[in-house]
Amino acid sequence: MTQSTQWLPRAVALFITVAAVAGCGRDKAGTDAADLALTGGRIYTVDARRSWAEAVAIRGGRIVFVGSDEDAKAHIGPDTKVVELEGRLVMPGFQDAHIHPISAGLEAQSCDLNGLETVEEYLVVIKQYADAHPDAAWITGGGWLMSAFGPGALASRKLLDGVVPDRPVYLSSADGHTVWVNTKALEVAGITNKTPDPPDGRIDREPKTGTAVGSLQEGASDLVASKMPPVSDEQREAGLRYAVKYLNGFGITAIQDASVNEEDLKTYRKLDDAGDLTLHVIGSIWWEREQGVEQIEGMKRLRSEYTKGHVDAGTVKIMQDGVMENYTAALLEPYLIPSKSRGIPMVDPEKLKTAVTQLDAAGFQVHFHAIGDAAIRQSLDAVEAARKANGDLGHRHHISHLQLIDAADIPRFRELGVVANFQPLWAYADEYITELTIPFLGPERSAHMYPIGSVQKSGARVAFGSDWSVSSPNPFEEMETAVTRLGALGETTEPFLPEEAITLPEAIAAFTINAAYTNRLDKDTGSIEAGKSADLVVLDRNLFEIPASEMSDVKALVTLFEGKPVHGDLEAL
Repeated sequence: MTQSTQWLPRAVALFITVAAVAGCGRDKAGTDAADLALTGGRIYTVDARRSWAEAVAIRGGRIVFVGSDEDAKAHIGPDTKVVELEGRLVMPGFQDAHIHPISAGLEAQSCDLNGLETVEEYLVVIKQYADAHPDAAWITGGGWLMSAFGPGALASRKLLDGVVPDRPVYLSSADGHTVWVNTKALEVAGITNKTPDPPDGRIDREPKTGTAVGSLQEGASDLVASKMPPVSDEQREAGLRYAVKYLNGFGITAIQDASVNEEDLKTYRKLDDAGDLTLHVIGSIWWEREQGVEQIEGMKRLRSEYTKGHVDAGTVKIMQDGVMENYTAALLEPYLIPSKSRGIPMVDPEKLKTAVTQLDAAGFQVHFHAIGDAAIRQSLDAVEAARKANGDLGHRHHISHLQLIDAADIPRFRELGVVANFQPLWAYADEYITELTIPFLGPERSAHMYPIGSVQKSGARVAFGSDWSVSSPNPFEEMETAVTRLGALGETTEPFLPEEAITLPEAIAAFTINAAYTNRLDKDTGSIEAGKSADLVVLDRNLFEIPASEMSDVKALVTLFEGKPVHGDLEAL
């Protein structure tokens, strides 16, 4: 594919120029030249035609021109800052459609186990952290891999007791669905042999005695979490500030936070009011499973109170199941384990239909967590019920994760207008798949995991998110896995279900215009077009000119948010 815009019809460029001038003020002739012009680039606009350009001009944080270098001169005045890109690739800022920035930022500043792989490594770091924080009443953090503990992820309290015997320890797994605690934490929570499992979770127990092992699955973690000291406003703000800077460094300029409460929304508003929130943020308000539709009125209040500026609190998050690795993802057919469990549907399917129908009628977007084929079907059924009751209100409901979709349900995404929100970094054969999933699904079902290509071919809209801190928010690593179905860091050598791979343009769209659509930001972001917000990223190499296996090495040199650098230095280009 040519990177040049010499072919760009002059009439098209002039039309863009005229539209920009009409919508955004006068051009150079009228004394309102651009504040910033980027010229001599390879600008992949991700517009409807997926066209290329050489130059972009920005004024007042908005794009006023996209086209050729020659036609860009009309927007360059004596005070315009002109940056020569020297052929570098420029794309729209990336958008992550499923992420947990505040909790990820908090985790990074606590006992952080991310990046480690063995139990022995975990114990060393946990002891070091505990020794370095002698005054901490609790040792908290997370990032451990379920695969380090084998099938079922039975993380032992006794291991933690050996390094922290005197204070409660609470450590979340990397995926956030299992918690590892020590004996002290179990005692503080009052968990005994007689404590029943909650409806939405499981206390793992020793077979003979019934004593808690130390791993708490899904909702069972709340038994301990409810006893922990609350996170302070200062901690939450520090976590978010860390996350914003980190995400801007990858060229990310918009996100959908997959689970927020009022304290989180207050933190976003505080940063935005201070002018420090350099991301567009969609906040997905958490649906409390033990409550019903009566909570919608409170959600309306949160939407009204916190939606302004760069924050939109118009989405509700419903978690419909767990994960495969601990057998809590809801399946149509049983796991291949002695209990013949089909997982845990977190919300009764009929109640889910009622909830989604009422949320849809109230103007909310619904953001589902659904990993197993039963949970995905239940989510689609709920959207279908809402469509029948309310008509198509255009709220862009979306389902995240989508590890196992029954073939009969793939066409329903397009039919119902549901966005398929994949986390592409999971679509390769790591230990989570080879050791903790395939043996308990069997070969037939395992041949249909993360069917990104099939959903793409069906005509449904595909968007991408990272689920950070569950996995890296680096969009280059994620796109590489989507295109190759290999571990982006060389973890594997054989593609996992290569027929489910997608093309580079499709992967880019999933992280730009399609994610913007999911975030209800597509009229203002997601592509490089006149009139849109100047959210751009300049890359150190051209994704279209390197082997797919090198995509994960690409770096964001500069990230612009509303026309201003929030990462990198334009002077250094």
